[in-house]
Amino acid sequence: MFNLRNIHFFEADMNNPVQIRKYIEDILQNCRLAVLATEAHGQPHASLIAITPIQGFRQIIFATYRKTRKFENILHNGRVAVLIQGEDMESSNQQKGFALTGFGNIQEIGISELEDATHAHLERHPDLVNFLSSGDLALIRIKVEKYQVVRGIDDVTWWSVEDSC
Repeated sequence: MFNLRNIHFFEADMNNPVQIRKYIEDILQNCRLAVLATEAHGQPHASLIAITPIQGFRQIIFATYRKTRKFENILHNGRVAVLIQGEDMESSNQQKGFALTGFGNIQEIGISELEDATHAHLERHPDLVNFLSSGDLALIRIKVEKYQVVRGIDDVTWWSVEDSC
């Protein structure tokens, strides 16, 4: 079960940009895994990834081997979606599901930022130490443009990262 630290999911006002932002930040800080959706040549592909948020909600980093379909797809088409799914307890002690999807563009992290990004990712995912030391590894940044928060079939909120600036 996933519980938000500072905002209870169903108590958050999805018309309040400050609460939406805080809610998204809390999900990103508390969830370690996500599903990455890529596409190339008309063929979609989904991959489970370990994520690390950077700059609160603006960027998400992950690592991948270069010899994967995921990496080939992002070279072909840098537009991606990343989905985080979970459950939260509402005040009546009932579990409610949610999904947070970030939409954005991929960028490989350059050499000047690689050490800091690797350290941040390793701090969050210490179990990936061997993986992150591989010579065939690429550290990738998703520059998120917008998020979709789904709390129910008729409870969908879109939030643009630009709106938070």
